[in-house]
Amino acid sequence: MEEGSVSDVELCDLAYKGQLQELKARIQADRSLVARTDQDNRTALHWACSAGHTDIVDYLLHLGAPVDSKDDADWTPLHIAASAGRDAIVKALIGKGAQVNSVNQNGCTPLHYAASKNRHEIALLLLSNGANPDATDHLEAAPLHRAAAKGNLRMIQLLLKHKASTNIQDTEGNTPLHLACDEERIEEAKVLVEHGASIYVQNKEEKTPLQVAKGGLGALLKRMMEG
Repeated sequence: MEEGSVSDVELCDLAYKGQLQELKARIQADRSLVARTDQDNRTALHWACSAGHTDIVDYLLHLGAPVDSKDDADWTPLHIAASAGRDAIVKALIGKGAQVNSVNQNGCTPLHYAASKNRHEIALLLLSNGANPDATDHLEAAPLHRAAAKGNLRMIQLLLKHKASTNIQDTEGNTPLHLACDEERIEEAKVLVEHGASIYVQNKEEKTPLQVAKGGLGALLKRMMEG
């Protein structure tokens, strides 16, 4: 691999660097390069998504680049685009039939990354095209867990609007409300309770969100339930 290169496949490197004309010339000489994988099992499409080069993504998709190919960690181009916040590219990939519920080695779907990184438009695109709001990763955490822990209020509201389960539990037995309470996310905790999150579900330490809540948050949630 040349110094300054991200890939041992020249086409992948050109895709990452945004060199469209050079990339076109290489493909015109050898069409098989479109699906060629590098040392990370990534295609040129993976790298173009990573760097956000929409023109190259559109060109590769037009040529029939494999939209759901997985790299050595089972990331698809859609995982990469969602995590990197590439709205237009996510839209283009979905338009070509990308699998929105594809999972990587961590058990994460693209929606997990959109939720944890607060990519609102991307989450909306994914959910509107069949993404499962209750998909769980290897820690059995759902996108709602991610959003609650990070305090992404609009993301929580969006997931709830798309029927995310409020009392889903991760490997520690925590619900999204446990995580919101633990991080003193007051507005987020209130929204979860308003949408049916229970303050009495116990985690594996036999603690409820009420017991995890710091300061006056527990009392506030209790008043909401009683009110």
